[in-house]
Amino acid sequence: MKKTATTPSGAVEAPKVIGLLAEFATVTDVIEAARRVRSAGYSRWDVHSPFPIHGIDPVMGIRPTRLPWLVLTAGLIGLVGGIALQWFANAESYPFLISGKPIWSLPANIPVAFETTILCAALTAVFGMLGLNRLPTHYNPLFRSERFRRATSDRFFILVDASDQQFEIHRTMLLFTDAGAIAVETVED
Repeated sequence: MKKTATTPSGAVEAPKVIGLLAEFATVTDVIEAARRVRSAGYSRWDVHSPFPIHGIDPVMGIRPTRLPWLVLTAGLIGLVGGIALQWFANAESYPFLISGKPIWSLPANIPVAFETTILCAALTAVFGMLGLNRLPTHYNPLFRSERFRRATSDRFFILVDASDQQFEIHRTMLLFTDAGAIAVETVED
């Protein structure tokens, strides 16, 4: 079903092409097609499958995530911040001598430092994951495709984004058909 938009001047706008979607039947087919897409020089593309495909990350050229380093950094900031907060509150701002004990000692302040470490690391893990994955995504033009609905059950898909510098619809379609795609369709918004 093609939809068109009408501008205020009354002219009809054609739908915007988002990319080209290719359907594959097996894991080996989609991995081989992914190798071809990457070797053809495409940089804005993705693989969709009903389950995680082991070994697809190196084929796609996906680098390891930065999230563990962000979580570690946030945890260390929480640790130092928790200790500094307690030192300032107990030793600097309001020193209080009780029974000859030191004004400030680390063992008494470990529980709060632990909690601030966990708090900062956990919040960074959640919001970092959402940010790095560009979530939440409330709308994706792929959801309109009838074929793409099988991506959650038994089919594998590769989408090459139209904003890719290498994207040319006929050349990309030929690449997919040569790679053994069952079907190739344009995704429009």
